[in-house]
Amino acid sequence: MEWSLLFFVNTIMLGIGLSMDAFTVSITNGLSNSQMKNRKALIIALVFGIFQGIMPIIGWLCVHTIVQYFEKFVNYIPWIALVLLLYLGIKMIVDGVKHKNIEKEEHLSLKKILIQGIATSIDALSVGFTIAEYNFLMAFVAVIIIALITFGICYGGVIIGKKFGAGLSNKAEIFGGIILILVGLEIFLTSIFG
Repeated sequence: MEWSLLFFVNTIMLGIGLSMDAFTVSITNGLSNSQMKNRKALIIALVFGIFQGIMPIIGWLCVHTIVQYFEKFVNYIPWIALVLLLYLGIKMIVDGVKHKNIEKEEHLSLKKILIQGIATSIDALSVGFTIAEYNFLMAFVAVIIIALITFGICYGGVIIGKKFGAGLSNKAEIFGGIILILVGLEIFLTSIFG
């Protein structure tokens, strides 16, 4: 592959496609944390953008170094995403049902954000195979574009969720948990049957 308009168009489309799971989870975070400060919204978007950028370059590096070991791991990617998102979704539903009187801001710890970032981006490891023909500089530029697109889309998702989640209280947290479970199932089923 050479530098061309097609390279940039393909990379932008790939970035948009990869960021959709993270976008959905970002909306969920905003829904269940309607009083979230802008700083935390930026952190969520940054974490999701970083993970969406790191995973394809890890996949690219694996293709160019330890491809025979990575191929065996690919089969477990949908399972890992499913387990992580089921865990987070069920926890959100339980917290919403219990009507905890804790500030919503506290529910979304950095640990949860990191788990969400891994869970929504782990399938992007396989993108390393699709960009394997790129040299390192092209692969690096591609993942930077993917990360920036994901950052922007996820930040917008959190803002959208905050706007609509203010009146939903604990119901938003239950709804958010259901969305996380559905995203996990979608990643899993798409990877297995798609």
